[in-house]
Amino acid sequence: MFDEDTQSGKVYLVGAGPGDPRLLTLRAAEVIQASDVIVYDYLVNPEVLAHARRGVELIYVGKRAGQKSISQEEINRLLIHHALAGRTVTRLKGGDPFIFGRGGEEALALAEAGIDWEIIPGISSGIAAAAYAGIPLTHRDHASSVAFITGHDSEKKRRAVDWSRMAQAADTLVIFMCAETIAAIARKLILAGRSPATPIAIIRWGTFEHQEVFVGSLADIAETDMEIAPPAIAVVGDVVSLSEKLRWFDHHTYPPRPLEAQAV
Repeated sequence: MFDEDTQSGKVYLVGAGPGDPRLLTLRAAEVIQASDVIVYDYLVNPEVLAHARRGVELIYVGKRAGQKSISQEEINRLLIHHALAGRTVTRLKGGDPFIFGRGGEEALALAEAGIDWEIIPGISSGIAAAAYAGIPLTHRDHASSVAFITGHDSEKKRRAVDWSRMAQAADTLVIFMCAETIAAIARKLILAGRSPATPIAIIRWGTFEHQEVFVGSLADIAETDMEIAPPAIAVVGDVVSLSEKLRWFDHHTYPPRPLEAQAV
């Protein structure tokens, strides 16, 4: 149900899922349909917005590498402004808001401003992109642990990724936002003791119709100058070797391309 409060509105932090619009949750569709304002990101599939009612205010705040975009602080203020005006606001994000979606920062800003808010989890792209590439992140014979890691560290972060520790932290590593950094990350993982023969898959536009998958080894990508255009997620670990038998999605994307292919 939805709150009817004439004094102030409410903000829903909503995960739109990884890209395939059919993976949107029922609760997310319900909230989108009931909203007065939808503040949405670059990775949200436009088809998801078809659930919005007529007359809704759509505000695009997407961020893309190398392009000027609205700051996180401005987005926080925007959400607070519309909520204080008594509107029902959906903050729509690709994947899940609390997994590298900065939903935690927005939730804190709303809580500190006294704004009523709710989290609507979404299917994380880290899980779904791998599944659509035929890669189970865990498998009885190959992997009993998974780590989700950012591949795009901010210099302002209190604690940067320690790749020497991450190399052995889990059987399967899922690296988000790594299109421009994956070659350097592969070299760091090898230096930290991960076998150069470890399989790796790089997945662009996971679960979208135009999904692309590149497979090889850590050594392959550490030694190449391949160009990967974002958005991309990498999966590192023995489970990647299962993709050859388990690939199922969109015959146009398979077989996976070798790592020496160029994606632009």
